[in-house]
Amino acid sequence: MFVAAYWWKVHPGKEDQFRAAWRRGTRLIREKYGSLGSRLHYEDLGQGDGRFVGVAEWPDRATWQTAFDAKMVYDDPGTRRAFTDAIADTADEPLLLMEVTDDLLDRADGEAE
Repeated sequence: MFVAAYWWKVHPGKEDQFRAAWRRGTRLIREKYGSLGSRLHYEDLGQGDGRFVGVAEWPDRATWQTAFDAKMVYDDPGTRRAFTDAIADTADEPLLLMEVTDDLLDRADGEAE
């Protein structure tokens, strides 16, 4: 398994918009590119400043690389627009790219909402 982590700072007041678009976009990326899904976290950097961190799982690096090279474009321009409109800052490259060596994370049955 392969993991890619990304980060985004979101415009104040657009957190719900960002999270909804992230959920929809993640589902579309899973369907189109074969990701295993992702988790979204919030990192509080203090003084009301923070960022969202997404950690996406992929079956292997090659599957992720194909999606990354295609810029993970999916056929839902409204979702992409809502996602990018909410973002105040992000990096052009993933925060981390990692191979999973041991996985003891309990998995819930079914799809998380």
